[in-house]
Amino acid sequence: MTTDAFFIPAGDTFVPQPICRGPWDPNSLHGRVVAGLLGAEVERRHAEPRLRVARMTVDLWRLPDFTPITVATRVQREGGRIRIVDAEAVAGGRSIGRASVVLLRESDQPAGEVWAPPAWDFPPPSALAPDPRPPIANEGWQPMWESRSQGRAFGAVAQKRTWMRELRPLIAGQPLTPFQRVAVACDFASPLANSGSAGLAYINVDISLYLHRYPAGEWIGFESTDHGASDGIAMGQCRLYDEDGPIGAATVAAVAQRRRA
Repeated sequence: MTTDAFFIPAGDTFVPQPICRGPWDPNSLHGRVVAGLLGAEVERRHAEPRLRVARMTVDLWRLPDFTPITVATRVQREGGRIRIVDAEAVAGGRSIGRASVVLLRESDQPAGEVWAPPAWDFPPPSALAPDPRPPIANEGWQPMWESRSQGRAFGAVAQKRTWMRELRPLIAGQPLTPFQRVAVACDFASPLANSGSAGLAYINVDISLYLHRYPAGEWIGFESTDHGASDGIAMGQCRLYDEDGPIGAATVAAVAQRRRA
């Protein structure tokens, strides 16, 4: 993993680095780093041993520039088995996004069997070669992640499956936690589920991440499971894995978008 983090902490702010640049506007941040930062701050301030994030919904209502970001959090509900936390990211005095996070306390697994989808039959990342440079990259864009796929992860009119892992920490001086790995990666559900023969023409306005367990290891697997679109509005969904099996799912809402020069 490289040492050039997405954010450098400075007092109570987080300063975005050039690697945060997104695909839609060369002067804006990628939504994945905003989602990851919100999730990381909720985890740092409010998670406990055996009390972990089960759901994080992030609303992304503004393409932020490289202005330093502050994150405020507030506990909305506290109970014996549940804690609900709201978080808001602010840059230059303007709100750029928010998260609603549900943390649940671990307990004994109930008896009985429940239906679940068949086991994932995708090869492990060690059996696949690294993917080429993504086709949506702006000039001067640096890879944010490493991915390994069979066939085309973008542009195919077919179900897509891929592995990805982060190349750098989210915040300088802080190693990635298992939750942070999937929090910063989950935005990948939108381009994977919503891209097709004409590439990616939708920008997601939210991400809902559901986890029944945190990932083990560096690699997060994505399998597109749903896409629908009408009148320039789309939804997409991916099932998420680590090398041991399923860990959860990510769902997005998206709107038709053109990339800016």
